[in-house]
Amino acid sequence: MAYISTYESPLGPITLAADEGKLIGVWFDGQKHFGSTLKGLPTEEHHDLAVFQDARRWLDTYFSGSRPDFLPDMKLIGSEFQKRVWHQLLLIPYGRLTSYVNLSRRLVPESSPRAVGTAVGRNPISLIVPCHRVVGTDGSLTGYAGGVERKRRLLALEGVNPCASSLL
Repeated sequence: MAYISTYESPLGPITLAADEGKLIGVWFDGQKHFGSTLKGLPTEEHHDLAVFQDARRWLDTYFSGSRPDFLPDMKLIGSEFQKRVWHQLLLIPYGRLTSYVNLSRRLVPESSPRAVGTAVGRNPISLIVPCHRVVGTDGSLTGYAGGVERKRRLLALEGVNPCASSLL
């Protein structure tokens, strides 16, 4: 049984999903791959789970313009390659950017920027696992499953100008 709850963010409603007391999904409404980790699982609304309270506290801190100093308990559901990419995303500091090419170089030998981009786009715990911090090598906002305008606003919230930032 997976549990779901909603968080009202400044960028629109966000669905939170949990299973076995761990966060398994954070999606903006209308986001590509919305609810992908819930396929085949029965769901029930439940707003008082401790992991949802932690996720809301993380999101409140983030949307207030501050860097959260903790992570909610999470379980990343995906292929081994996807999980490796998502763990690399967690290493991108608040207010910093990296490119798909740089991310793929950290995962050699079997990765390509395209494969990394596909895995980044399938990140089920967006925002908290910061896929919005990955851009093109020229700093271009080359997509975001939650929408490029949301990506632009998330980066602005972190004080990042993609065109003027150096990439990790």
